[in-house]
Amino acid sequence: MLELDGQKLSLDQVASVASGEEQVVLAAAARQRVEESHRVVESIVAAGRTVYGVNTGFGKLSDVSIEPSQLRQLQLNLVRSHGVGLGQPLSQIEARAMMLLRANVLALGYSGCRSVVIDTLLQLLERGVTPVIPEKGSVGASGDLAPLAHLAAVLIGEGEATYRGEKLAGGVALSRAGIRPLQLEVKEGLALLNGTQAMAAVGAIALRRAERLAGLADVAGAMSLEALRGTPVAFDERIHQARPHRGQIAVAAHLRELLRESEIRKSHLVNDPRVQDAYSLRCMPQVHGAVRGALAHAREIVETETGSATDNPLVFSETGEVTSGGNFHGAPLALVFDYAAIALTDLMSISERRLDRLVNPDANEGLPPFLTTEPGMCSGFMMIQVTAVALLNEAKVLAHPASVDNVPTDGGKEDHVSMGMSAATKLRTILELAEHVTALELVTAAEAVEHRAPLRPGLGVQRAHAIVRAHVAKLDGDRSLAPDVLRIVQAIRDGEFDELC
Repeated sequence: MLELDGQKLSLDQVASVASGEEQVVLAAAARQRVEESHRVVESIVAAGRTVYGVNTGFGKLSDVSIEPSQLRQLQLNLVRSHGVGLGQPLSQIEARAMMLLRANVLALGYSGCRSVVIDTLLQLLERGVTPVIPEKGSVGASGDLAPLAHLAAVLIGEGEATYRGEKLAGGVALSRAGIRPLQLEVKEGLALLNGTQAMAAVGAIALRRAERLAGLADVAGAMSLEALRGTPVAFDERIHQARPHRGQIAVAAHLRELLRESEIRKSHLVNDPRVQDAYSLRCMPQVHGAVRGALAHAREIVETETGSATDNPLVFSETGEVTSGGNFHGAPLALVFDYAAIALTDLMSISERRLDRLVNPDANEGLPPFLTTEPGMCSGFMMIQVTAVALLNEAKVLAHPASVDNVPTDGGKEDHVSMGMSAATKLRTILELAEHVTALELVTAAEAVEHRAPLRPGLGVQRAHAIVRAHVAKLDGDRSLAPDVLRIVQAIRDGEFDELC
């Protein structure tokens, strides 16, 4: 049971709650802070003070004062008017992560809402009601307004949600789950809509998968190295201590472990005319390590964001002040999601180069052309590399940073926006492409390493080979390899290789 107090949440905690493995409750101290914050808002209304978002319009319309009798309708109108998201809905795990992150932000006690708002979010998580949240429509400032509006709509009994596998009207889903619709009070619509939780949720789930894939890239690379009779000399610990990037050191150590007790290596220790391998083999610690560094930086930023107040204005209950700022701006997330996307694209690039060496008769160190024993009659693994190039090209196009773009919105009031949601969703897409390219390399390297039999590869490579062979048979004449690759993609996503990563 996770006790929510507005604290920083790890990517593992986010994924655990989002997948339904862990339940959440609101901490008592957080409940007290939230209610104190709400009392400040009530006092502002009672005193007739003008405060943005409490008794004014929003954005460009912030100079419009709203009558006290209309304040609840103001919040309801905000939620309804901002629900203009389009496109495919977020996955269930992403939408649930988004609810958790929004609840945690509110638990900090800077938003001015009642604790019942958080309780309702947590009830949705507990009882399996998942808002249908279209992924397009956010520019990342003032936060993820459109996606969060679709979330908030379900809380008030509107919008759409899934419940027990069925897509329903929001009110119907709440009723079936035994949840009372929320009646919005002053500032509560704004408290639900202002923030970066859509981009943070999508990015957090993608980053966690990306970290796993970065470890698996070492496994695929080690198998390719064995098949190509490469040397592990470049992974010598002393080399990497001389350039002590943390990721580089970790990857070199991982490769040494995967290649331990390799009979293939022993067979070419003496009288090998090659001085050093191609970069795609020799520089795995440097390239894979840099990818790990980029992902670690992105993790740090996202985990900081999970425990940050990202709405506007913020209520400081200790002084009774309500202050406007810009914590909703998604720049910190947008930049690191773009960085992570570029890193994963580079990981795909080096994998494709190893793939080419495995199948290319001009570079594959004595392996049969395209790994077929009947070249000409059969094409073998020829198209595997072609497919990898196609996927890599798509990733390269998507790797252009979203965060460098800016189109002013809201009548120029929001004149610099982050495009953080675009950065998050294309990171997810590039990750999916990278999973496929890694699967292509695993399938190909597993085939290639068998041409070195009866010599056995390193112990870690042997275990990876066994996992591949549990899903993919050795090639015996040409066949469509697409189903084989898709089975390995699923094995990656199911965590079958995790013990090796």
